[in-house]
Amino acid sequence: MRSSSLPLAAVALAGALGLSACGSGDAGGGGRTRVVAGFYPMAWLAQKIGGDHVKVETLTRPGAEPHDLELTPRQIADVEGAGLTLYVRGVQPAVDDAVAKRAKHKAFDAVSVVKTLPARDLGEEEGGHHTDYDPHVWVDPGRMAAIAKGVGDRLAQVDSKNAAGYRTRTDALVKQLGDLDAAFQTGLKTCKRRTIVTSHAAFGYLADHYGLTQVPIAGVDPNAEPSPKRLAQLTDQVRRSGATTVFTETLVSPKVAGALAREAGVRTAVLDPVEGVKPGSSDDYLSVLRRDLDTLRPALECS
Repeated sequence: MRSSSLPLAAVALAGALGLSACGSGDAGGGGRTRVVAGFYPMAWLAQKIGGDHVKVETLTRPGAEPHDLELTPRQIADVEGAGLTLYVRGVQPAVDDAVAKRAKHKAFDAVSVVKTLPARDLGEEEGGHHTDYDPHVWVDPGRMAAIAKGVGDRLAQVDSKNAAGYRTRTDALVKQLGDLDAAFQTGLKTCKRRTIVTSHAAFGYLADHYGLTQVPIAGVDPNAEPSPKRLAQLTDQVRRSGATTVFTETLVSPKVAGALAREAGVRTAVLDPVEGVKPGSSDDYLSVLRRDLDTLRPALECS
């Protein structure tokens, strides 16, 4: 009787220790805080601010389009066991659901710290995306700075012994984002054209911040194909606006945008909403947006 109870006690103790480690967000992290990010922009913030004190896991694999992510049971468990989950509510419904059910009090929503814009109603089916606001808040460097501050504050709360380091790195990152914001302000100040035709409604915040008008082909979901009627309306709108370029994206098929450009008699160029970085790329959030600025300036005929 006694000999059989000892292994059971050991198993129970091991299970309790495992649950404790999971709850602290340190399981498998080598003493570092485990941070789960919904997709690239939030993972980038976590790594830049967390430094060596965090272990960052990204739910969206590199190079994959993040909007229609489906989570595996293992990934749902990762959300539950993390010390902090960083996400943008409205971009990935599966992540929103996992946070609501498993990590409501251990998560940071980027949308919670910035002023949002209304969602674009294009009259198209948007799949599982149902928000009354545009969730693409990270594309504006100004709003990204506010999100960075929020991430820094939450990491300092979760791991208070390393709070000073989190705050120092947050301040440095906010400075970099401020420099990027200033480059956009200067680079887009004097342009002959101010309309950008985009693959999907990912650039509303960038347009709002820098005085541009976004004309998206698709809404929140980049895979939602527009109807023939919508394409005809877009062709007419592109011609009337005097736009010279239809912007495609890196992680989305350029087929529809290319067809619109041909019909309207304009060229295409790549404008990256920084939703992910392809495997092996040396790019990061800052370099991608600087390249976007270099792409916008000739397309909008900026002096």
